[in-house]
Amino acid sequence: MMRPGNIRDICLLGALIMFAALAAPARAQAPVTADDMINRLGGLETAPDLDIAALRQRALDRVKSKTEPVALKRPRIAPELLKLPQLLVEVQFDPDSAIVRPQSYQTLGLIADALVRAAMLPYGFLIVGRTEAAGKREYNLTLSQRRADSIRDVLVTTFKISPKRIQAIGLGEEQLQDANQPASLVNRQIQIVTIAKAP
Repeated sequence: MMRPGNIRDICLLGALIMFAALAAPARAQAPVTADDMINRLGGLETAPDLDIAALRQRALDRVKSKTEPVALKRPRIAPELLKLPQLLVEVQFDPDSAIVRPQSYQTLGLIADALVRAAMLPYGFLIVGRTEAAGKREYNLTLSQRRADSIRDVLVTTFKISPKRIQAIGLGEEQLQDANQPASLVNRQIQIVTIAKAP
């Protein structure tokens, strides 16, 4: 036999669950628009002294090093990128592949739309491919480079963005988005960084 207090508690719990279910869609994050992307990528005043080839070599050397700590304790290889205007986007690829899945073309189309707006035309960008810390580091570095190159190719060939404005680099698991959770899928996000401004 249930006591009146227990029935009240059960009703209250049920009401809270229903309220949470109804409120969840309202709290869902709105999709990122081209205007949001422009706001996040704009504002670079001074171009950074960034040598992409040297950064790529630094990542490769670190992957081959046998003295680097585990992913959780490994420092970011390019902390200077964090100080620049940037955007993190979710792009889906086929497993262990650089083939962009069809559902991600809408996201890449929005990025292209942002990059061809008048406010963005003076800027150059770096596409940074990354992976979570799972599997072999050297494989992850290579896969992330292939994926960054693939996104660049889609932006250039499908959406007609000038190839002079976009560079690509893969940093594998050497630049984790969430170093406290190295295996988290958030570490797969593609980073688009504003790195150049026309004089």
